[in-house]
Amino acid sequence: MSEQAARTANKRNRFVYQDDELIEKPFNWAQIRRLFTYMRPYAKQLLPIIIVMMVLGTATRLAIPALIAYAIDHAIYPKDGSSGSLSLLYWIAGIAFALYLVQWGANTFRIRYTNLIGQRIIFDLRQHLFSHIQKLSFRFFDKRPAGSVLVRVTNDVNALQDLFTNGVVNLMMDCVQLVGIVVILLVLNVKLGLAVMITVPLMFIVSSSLRRRIRTAWQDVRMKQSRMNAHLNESIQGIRVTQAYVQEQNNTAYFDNMNKSNMFAWHRASALNQSFGPVIEVTSAIGMLILFWYGSHLVQTSAITIGVLVAFANYIGNFWDPINRLGQMYSQLLIAMASSERIFEFIDEEPTVGERPDAKRLQEIRGDVTFEDIVFEYEKDRPALKNIRLDVKAGQSIALVGHTGSGKSTIINLLCRFYDPVQGRVLIDGQDIRDVTVESLRSQVGIVLQDTFIFSGSIRDNIRFGRLNATDEEVELAAQAVNAHDFILSLPDGYDTQVQERGNSLSMGQRQLLSFARALLADPRVLILDEATASIDTETELKIQEALKTLLFGRTSFIIAHRLSTIRHCDNIVVLDHGVIMEQGDHDELMRQQGIYHGLIEAQYRFLSA
Repeated sequence: MSEQAARTANKRNRFVYQDDELIEKPFNWAQIRRLFTYMRPYAKQLLPIIIVMMVLGTATRLAIPALIAYAIDHAIYPKDGSSGSLSLLYWIAGIAFALYLVQWGANTFRIRYTNLIGQRIIFDLRQHLFSHIQKLSFRFFDKRPAGSVLVRVTNDVNALQDLFTNGVVNLMMDCVQLVGIVVILLVLNVKLGLAVMITVPLMFIVSSSLRRRIRTAWQDVRMKQSRMNAHLNESIQGIRVTQAYVQEQNNTAYFDNMNKSNMFAWHRASALNQSFGPVIEVTSAIGMLILFWYGSHLVQTSAITIGVLVAFANYIGNFWDPINRLGQMYSQLLIAMASSERIFEFIDEEPTVGERPDAKRLQEIRGDVTFEDIVFEYEKDRPALKNIRLDVKAGQSIALVGHTGSGKSTIINLLCRFYDPVQGRVLIDGQDIRDVTVESLRSQVGIVLQDTFIFSGSIRDNIRFGRLNATDEEVELAAQAVNAHDFILSLPDGYDTQVQERGNSLSMGQRQLLSFARALLADPRVLILDEATASIDTETELKIQEALKTLLFGRTSFIIAHRLSTIRHCDNIVVLDHGVIMEQGDHDELMRQQGIYHGLIEAQYRFLSA
């Protein structure tokens, strides 16, 4: 890697996405409880089975050490000095074997059902998150890279699987087991029980100092993974640009830095997470030393029997296992906390374009469109549109022209209600579009963008995306109307030809023809063409213009085009400059004015004739 590439990579690596800043909050049990609400639909269905299996497994686990102690004191080395009973030992061994079978069966069923519930909860959470993201407004996506959104739906949700499949039930089992062991130890011998548990407070004091550091470390891991996924998505989408400008080395250097940062963050979080183990082991060793030192003294003084000492050793061994698992469970909660913060951040995000509680369904429209004193800004105090007044009658064709950044696409975005104006109103048939449901509005507005998006699947399905209940005949008629039928039939499988992601196997012009067919199949009352013919050759464009004369008849249409030849026949041409309407009229009127539009036409003719 060159020095220049390294400097560029380091400089880019300082960038932090707005939604990926490290979250510094205290542990929020309310948020964890909110996470657990996703278990509620399955509580009555499967929880009783799990509780029964959990109680059976824990009870048999606690009974076995006591059974072994009884065997030592009564069948192997009776405390009254008599010889042992082989038959009693066989009976005890048979009972122990039966308990082990019950324990195995209970654990098997418990694991099966907890995995079933856990996967259903993960399914519901991911579905809820994805459905909510689908409803969010454009402003949400304007400030977040696609990879950052992707990692919330995949990695962050996946990070919760261990918690839901095993963590919650294991937590309950371990708590019951700990309480049971403590009660049994105190019943067997209060003094010895208190002596061996004196190390527990010490263990909690040491481990508590790790909690904040572990939580912050896992948050850092999630943040770095999100950045890396965002860059990976960006790199794949922009691979042509990267290779065209020979920036592979620079891009690799940047990814190398991000990858190393992610690796180091993971190592740090994992090391902190694993530090619970040594703490438990040292504490367990100290407890065992106390047990054998003080327990031997009690055996020698006949305060307890050898069987009781062995039972203590077994219970102490069983005591530290759940303590260790509880430490790991806390680590799972920390991971869940870091992931849930990021998941609920998206779920709590409210669409900036929302429906009013009393919003009504927009009935079939005629197509009258009015912009009343519209003011809009993407960023505060930087208006993109200023006092826009525009009255469009049903069936009229309106062309929006102007330099890049003049506000043409912004007007279209407001009409589709991808954004809401800061001031003013957009009316359709005299009705404020904020008073109607978004679905009923957009279902009657068709749009064809310059950057055509083709989904992976068949040609037929991509056209049918405009109206999912359309018949095959209607799909083909829409394709014929925009002169896409012939090129589709020339493909290997015609309308059933499978296209790659984003339609990379098709030319730009072919993709735009499909988007025309998709929009026209939806049969909208208002049709928007946003630079829709920019990448179509002149011959194809002439065919489309002929088709559009028929297809646009009776529809209100908004056309944005830099090829001014395509808008000559529009009923009204609106000239924008820096968010302000400077001129409007038909082609002949604007040419006679010899203003901005006249200048644009002259400049384009000079360019074409050069």
